[in-house]
Amino acid sequence: MLRRLCALVVGGVLSGFTFLLLSGQYINDGPVLLTVSQHHGLHLGDLFVLAGWLVAMLALLTLAVLPSRTR
Repeated sequence: MLRRLCALVVGGVLSGFTFLLLSGQYINDGPVLLTVSQHHGLHLGDLFVLAGWLVAMLALLTLAVLPSRTR
């Protein structure tokens, strides 16, 4: 059950990232927190994307570390 939940989380987060990458826009970019160049920077909305990435990576780690139960 936990493996399926983790896989669902990973699939949802990665699907959301795909949408963001394809559209090139966020629903709410928010203010710029860190300027990288004249046309690029880290927005408040990027923190949401980074948090989602972290959740997905933790779910994948859980899938990789937990021993599988064979019936």
